[in-house]
Amino acid sequence: MSTRRKFLQLSALASAGTLLASCLPQKSGFQISKNPRKPVVLSTWRFGLEANAEAWKILGNNGKALDAVEQGVRIVEDNPEERSVGYGGRPDRDGKVTLDACIMDENANIGAVASLENIKNPISVARAVMEKTPHVMLVGDGALQFALEQGFQSMNLLTPESEKEWREWLKTSTYSPVANIENHDTIGMIALDVHGNLSGACTTSGMAFKMHGRVGDSPIIGAGLFVDNEIGAATATGHGEEVIRTCGSYLVVEMMRQGRSPQEACEEAVKRIHHFIRKGGRNEKEIQIGFIALNKNGETGAFCLQKGFNYAVHDDKNNVLIDAKSLL
Repeated sequence: MSTRRKFLQLSALASAGTLLASCLPQKSGFQISKNPRKPVVLSTWRFGLEANAEAWKILGNNGKALDAVEQGVRIVEDNPEERSVGYGGRPDRDGKVTLDACIMDENANIGAVASLENIKNPISVARAVMEKTPHVMLVGDGALQFALEQGFQSMNLLTPESEKEWREWLKTSTYSPVANIENHDTIGMIALDVHGNLSGACTTSGMAFKMHGRVGDSPIIGAGLFVDNEIGAATATGHGEEVIRTCGSYLVVEMMRQGRSPQEACEEAVKRIHHFIRKGGRNEKEIQIGFIALNKNGETGAFCLQKGFNYAVHDDKNNVLIDAKSLL
């Protein structure tokens, strides 16, 4: 009986050890180059060109990646003509513009806000959460209260153009997001500075005419954005529910840790998501997912579920818009 008890105890310990090992990060297969390309910044969609140019004002003057990504995405947040981010973003079903954002630096410091109303620059509120609170995410009224206490100005984010579209939508109240149509797009930006440090930012107004209180992947560290300063960074755009299912950006970075290139890592993440879409019986033709990735060597990659996603890359040579390769 004593022998059997010892056997069971040893078996339990062995099982616990195996489980613990499976939860730990895999041994890195990533190799750091002696001459990495830096600085470099990349961001999602065509508005990434203007965002990159703003970020480069900091990166090109030996500034920090964290400052660059914050200021870069603010350009898009401030532009009322960009209808899926910040001021002028399309509202939810109740006619309210609610914003989500997160930011992450080279030391794994993080900050996020979700369902934030009446504040034009949620990315800066997210940074304030990171730097001035013991928390990593504030939501709804609590996020607004904090922003006002920090001196952010309250304003009406619903522009006449967005309100007109919402009132037109109310006539049918048909909720049918279309892939590659900017009713759900995000500005995600990741950067490597001259000091060799990585940071990232992600901000959006979310899906147009979503249920009030809906939160996608954009403010969720590990889903919409992830940075590991030893390896690389990734950010996502598209249908946030699908990215959340797989912790998409974290998955991309872990693939890079195992030795995959940024391009290979993005491709694997999209394939994983596609598997879950089919398994869940959802219509893949109505869904778009895109990832961009950057490793410590300054190498970049991008991939999407179906054609139509593009991204911008800025280094010391140029700032270009690139059509990402797709799975479908």
